Amino acid sequence: MCGRFVQRYTWDDVQELYDLPDGPARNLQVHYNIAPTDPVNVVKLAAGGSTELVSTRWGLIPWWWKKPLKQVPASFNARAETVADKPISGSRSRTAGSRISTAQQMVAC
Repeated sequence: MCGRFVQRYTWDDVQELYDLPDGPARNLQVHYNIAPTDPVNVVKLAAGGSTELVSTRWGLIPWWWKKPLKQVPASFNARAETVADKPISGSRSRTAGSRISTAQQMVAC
């Protein structure tokens, strides 16, 4: 799999689906070919246990990475069976801030 996906939810869809707090509507653009390293909207836990929608880079950034982000390998997938053993995720994978992608459809390529 090449890690590409579709993101075409509206602000109302995302707000209702992930129980986001009321606020000004966001202008979410439809994207049909999101690839690793592209910016995407994700839902994360905010202070106080609420959720918020933020923009972030699609992919995995190892906890030990010290070089500029432009030099990060385009990693986007971690197998649950080996996530604790591989250096890309390592022992900190359980403590890293998890995010929920608002992906609507994965693209097989």
